[in-house]
Amino acid sequence: MKSNILMTALLATGLAANAQQAPKPYGALPTQRQLSWQETDMYNIVHFSMATYTDKEWGYGDEDPKIFNPKNFDAMQIVGAAKAGGFKGIVVVAKHHDGFCLWPTKTTEHNISKSLYKNGKGDILKEYQVACQKLGMKMAVYCSPWDRNSPLYGSPAYVTKVYREQLKELYTNYGNVFMSWHDGANGGDGYYGGTRDVRKIDRSTYYGWDANWALTREMQPGAAIFGDVGPDVRWVGNEEGHAGETYWATYTPHAPEEGKIPANGFVKDYEGTEGTRNGKYWMPAECDVPMRRGWFYHESQDGQSRSAYTLADLYYKSVGRGACLDLGLSPNKDGVITDEDVKILKEFGSILKATFAVNLAKGASFKASNIRGNNNAKFGTSFLTDNSRYTYWATDDNVTKPNLEVDLHTAKTFNVIRLRENIKLGQRIEGAAFDAWLNGGWKEVATVPSVGANRLVRLPYNITTNKLRVRITASSVAIAISDFGLFKEPVHVVAPVIKRNKQGEVNIYTEAPVSSIHFTTDGTTPTQKSPVYDKPFMLANGGEVKAASFDSKQSETTIARFGLAKQKWQPVTKSDDAAKAIDENENSVFVSGSNSFAVDMGAEHAITAFTYLPRQDKKTDVLISAYSFAVSIDGTNWQTVADGEFSNIKSNPVEQVSQLKTPVKARYFKIIANKVISGEGISIAEVGAQVK
Repeated sequence: MKSNILMTALLATGLAANAQQAPKPYGALPTQRQLSWQETDMYNIVHFSMATYTDKEWGYGDEDPKIFNPKNFDAMQIVGAAKAGGFKGIVVVAKHHDGFCLWPTKTTEHNISKSLYKNGKGDILKEYQVACQKLGMKMAVYCSPWDRNSPLYGSPAYVTKVYREQLKELYTNYGNVFMSWHDGANGGDGYYGGTRDVRKIDRSTYYGWDANWALTREMQPGAAIFGDVGPDVRWVGNEEGHAGETYWATYTPHAPEEGKIPANGFVKDYEGTEGTRNGKYWMPAECDVPMRRGWFYHESQDGQSRSAYTLADLYYKSVGRGACLDLGLSPNKDGVITDEDVKILKEFGSILKATFAVNLAKGASFKASNIRGNNNAKFGTSFLTDNSRYTYWATDDNVTKPNLEVDLHTAKTFNVIRLRENIKLGQRIEGAAFDAWLNGGWKEVATVPSVGANRLVRLPYNITTNKLRVRITASSVAIAISDFGLFKEPVHVVAPVIKRNKQGEVNIYTEAPVSSIHFTTDGTTPTQKSPVYDKPFMLANGGEVKAASFDSKQSETTIARFGLAKQKWQPVTKSDDAAKAIDENENSVFVSGSNSFAVDMGAEHAITAFTYLPRQDKKTDVLISAYSFAVSIDGTNWQTVADGEFSNIKSNPVEQVSQLKTPVKARYFKIIANKVISGEGISIAEVGAQVK
């Protein structure tokens, strides 16, 4: 009997001790460099190079270095604008696909020492480094693996004697970098030392990524390596700036061809949006998106930058889902961020600062349905508001669906909820719900399908209550929650939406009631003294419309640019679906086996530019990547007036503008697909022509 009592006591003691141990880690886990990257939340990739001066997204590699000569390059202004936006670092595009290096490299003559900038003595990378050090910002580097200038590209010598040597120079001469950034640019046509040919590579093996990563680990051990297949940070699979509503930091990349090894530019990238539940690797996502329509500066895109509240929406859909946001900045030809973009960044930073300045849950009382081993000191709810990502409330191993009641003591108004897991123990939770005490009972106000490093729930309306409840609805193992927060995003006046129909009639509206809408068509910023919008108006010849809403405050200004109205346009190309290319509906798409599409505009016009909107259905079949535009007076005799490439159109399918050097008179025009992303033929959401 005594021995049985002793055994029972020893067993109870052992169970109690076990219950007070930390929960066992679940699945793949982050390294310290990945944790440091995660805590960065937001950073900016800065595209300023040769393409800034050629008005392209991708240079061809034949550009004269002498055209690179910014008059007022100001790294402090660029980095300072990023910091004002709440960003914590920058990724410098040290070399883009054209091969031009922004530092005095020993690997190629195609570099800044051959430019007129500072009489060939400049070093843009060094100026960025100094600015980041002065402003307390992190710095990272991107050196494009694809090089359209190098005659060695496509041979093993390029990788070993050029690309890796460039990485060594960047890793050696510019201090510690927080990331080494890589993309999936995998060859194609280019200058290549004057051959002007097409270089194809084995996308799975050519660059020898394992060796490149080993070099990074040796020379920059603290740098998180970003690429389509990581290994530290993955691409989210789109250039729209958002992760999936369901988001896993774990990931198993797959090659698009069976039996091959996935690599940068050779992966089923769409799988990166959500990641892989119980994936093989801890490989969180970066959500990259340009602030303007393209990655490089284009004067034609002035006035079209994403607004501060659009950036806020992207913040909730990237950082707020557990990923990080990489917002592209584009200095202009002078070498500075435009005043417009500086203003937007500052406004965005102010929105975030105002929203998250006060955690309304501080001082609240928490009542958990279970605390691991009843040990409040190690696993209790007091850690939920201590500002640490790694102290946490945990439950016993057999409790995977606990509840947490939050007593605020007094009624408080909020519209943002934050929940975080201690990701040092893995991503564990697969579902959670939030209830508010309203009208004498619990009412569900939000649910989420995953949590991870950071989950922000942006409610569509304000909630005022003195009690909340968090319910974990699904988890494979005991939970480990590090943070709970309630916040109030400031009220703002919703900006107008501007649309025009095929007849040329402009309609302006808002998605929430406002006191008034004012607009302009002369390029000036609307004020309350500008014309009041009260009915649709005609804009048949195109132009620019600016509009703002007014209530207690003024909204951000919405800007829309239009080409010629298409009321009298007729497709010359014979097809049942041909009209979809000119119906002013961006969601319809014309697809044809032919490689051209012609339009009769019904009258002669002096054309200054043509536009092409690629299909918006996420498909890349017959997406035009190289084009020509031709014009005709009679529909029989044609003259080519423009040609080029729509760079990066697969990842960033925004409207493309082909600006003509001089206006041309035409009644007919034709777009010709000289090259498509995949398949044969042509696809068009919209084509247009501009006269202003």
